[in-house]
Amino acid sequence: MKKIIAVIIIVILAGVNVNAQEIKFGAKIGLNYASIVGDNTEQIDPVTSFNVGVLTEIPISEKFSFQPELMYFGQGYNYNDNTISLNYLSIPVIGKYYLIKGLNLEAGPQIGFLLYAKNDKASTKDLYNSVDFGINFGVGYKLDNGINFGARYIYGLTNINNVEGIVDKNKNVGFQLSIGYFFF
Repeated sequence: MKKIIAVIIIVILAGVNVNAQEIKFGAKIGLNYASIVGDNTEQIDPVTSFNVGVLTEIPISEKFSFQPELMYFGQGYNYNDNTISLNYLSIPVIGKYYLIKGLNLEAGPQIGFLLYAKNDKASTKDLYNSVDFGINFGVGYKLDNGINFGARYIYGLTNINNVEGIVDKNKNVGFQLSIGYFFF
């Protein structure tokens, strides 16, 4: 895992050919519509949660930039009227390609660290893997005044189950809507 994070940092720093005034820092907040996909998920219903975090946009060229983020967000699912809440501290590293001024397509990997998991009655953190890798695809729009909007689909690449003897392989999926602001 340390190697993956080191590679991500090196790629970001190697591509930065801009002065510090062009790098923007900001925050965002939004809604998640999340569930799981995989084995035996026919009776699974999605949950609605929130996301909040900080981000920086590092321009590489006029059309391309990197956007590392540090996000807290809720995932989970409903099963037989029981809500399972999975909350992660996630680090997405998003590549953004600007189609026209303000409008961008975005994609990139993320690593999430499970902070807590619970159902309607008790903590269930020991039933889930503590690390979740995923991939993001989305679209965003940034206004000249720093306000930005985003819609993103997240697809988990890691089996979230961590129970010996359970062979079901399930992955987090989710749709995020967010609004943010670049401070400077």
